[in-house]
Amino acid sequence: MRRILFVFVFIFSLLNTVKSQINYGTTGLMNMPTADMQRDKTFMIGANWLNHHATVPRWWYDTWNYSINITIFPWLEVGYLCTGHKAVITDYGNRIGYWVPSTYGRFINQDRSFHFRLRVWKENWWKKWMPQVVIGANDCMGDSWNGGSLSRPSEAAYNNGFLNRYYLAVTKHFRFKGLGIMGTHLSWIYSNRFDNKLNSPAIGVNFKFNLPQTSFRNKIFDRLNLMAEVVPGYTDVKADLTFDFHSTKYQVNLGAEYSFWKDYINAVIELNRCRYFSGGLVFKVHLK
Repeated sequence: MRRILFVFVFIFSLLNTVKSQINYGTTGLMNMPTADMQRDKTFMIGANWLNHHATVPRWWYDTWNYSINITIFPWLEVGYLCTGHKAVITDYGNRIGYWVPSTYGRFINQDRSFHFRLRVWKENWWKKWMPQVVIGANDCMGDSWNGGSLSRPSEAAYNNGFLNRYYLAVTKHFRFKGLGIMGTHLSWIYSNRFDNKLNSPAIGVNFKFNLPQTSFRNKIFDRLNLMAEVVPGYTDVKADLTFDFHSTKYQVNLGAEYSFWKDYINAVIELNRCRYFSGGLVFKVHLK
């Protein structure tokens, strides 16, 4: 019975993440940005398989992404992300005949996006109770500030910005001696895309074990970050590939990061809306 319980807890622990956003390749929870920062001069390479429920409306089918990311200074993180496009008969926005028929069903293109995060206030500066504050943007070189390229189809080849959003994130950590560190997170997310308008708060929490290294079980759990988030939901795409602008306002997600070989290799898993599975790997190198 103890073995069964241990296996159950171990699997559940893999359903949480804190240090690498599965959709954006940046630091944060699954979809929620936080004010956590990587160590100075941390270089990350990530690759993920994404259930379509975990992505923005552009990908109404399951897809994948890969990213590179570097924390240039303790207060600045930049990233580059590519997300796979599949050739389909009817594409996003109900456009028919966009792809060559001989390529239907195959991934033949990628959406490229840039991301940055800037720490404007460090945790515990001035007063011990002060939180950390980060501002950032995802896919910030597109034209989503003006509604997104598909609101003006003639410009679609130049200004996509499918993942575009801007945010302010606040994080505060609490230490529990002999057990671990709990992070509490609050952010405000803004996007003006015509298919994914956001101007809403998000909340999240994580727990990173920090157990005494007195047993094998403690060493296993010491590699875990347990996470949950409540974030404004993406606009759903209905079966006829039109947008459901009356879809659920908020969604609850569980996710996880389990570190192998210190934190150089990390398995990342998400349960979007507590049931739709996505997952991948993140490799880290500390250059300093």
